[in-house]
Amino acid sequence: MIYCLEDDADIRELELYTLTSMNFDAKGFENAKSFFDALKDEIPDLIVLDVMLPDLSGVDVLKRIRQSSKTASVPIIMATARGAEYEKIKALDLGADDYLTKPFSMMELVARIKAILRRSKNDSDISLDVTFENIVINEQKHTVFAGDKKLDLSLKEFELLLLLIKHPGRVYSRDDLLNIIWGIDYDGENRTVDVHVRALRAKLGEYERVIQTVRGIGYKADV
Repeated sequence: MIYCLEDDADIRELELYTLTSMNFDAKGFENAKSFFDALKDEIPDLIVLDVMLPDLSGVDVLKRIRQSSKTASVPIIMATARGAEYEKIKALDLGADDYLTKPFSMMELVARIKAILRRSKNDSDISLDVTFENIVINEQKHTVFAGDKKLDLSLKEFELLLLLIKHPGRVYSRDDLLNIIWGIDYDGENRTVDVHVRALRAKLGEYERVIQTVRGIGYKADV
């Protein structure tokens, strides 16, 4: 199920028409209230979230989603007319998994959705736990514990931490991480990696030291 929170009726209907025609189950909402009411009954697989809403900003909606243990790991694509770099960085910093600037094609939206769902899909053949310095990642359940604390990570934060921890000591450049985590055709900037590393370190708390900066190159997991 995909939720589309978009106050523009024409855009919302186009999103729903496109998604259903591509065999996705989708529901649309024109305001934050109806959206959060629906979340009480069903947690979607992905959310397409507009920034400019009539009753609550999309940024505030994003914050609430990430603060709830039930929805913290749901992938979110921000869709907005704002194209300033500041807005993109802010959304990514708060836990958005992708960002589309209007106007965008519906086929691009579908492609982004498919890519995110493909990466977030659980694989039953994957080893359950990956452990490093009291950080335990369960790939199948998509959970992360730092000591006794369960962390609420976005999809990109989860993938970034998992990649580094599975290859301790290996140095990844920012371009490497963009290509691996965001996809080789990702049209973002290197700062995207830094934003996610900063957010991830904040959530790791006392274990933030695990993610080390290699000056002039990128990042690695080490002790």
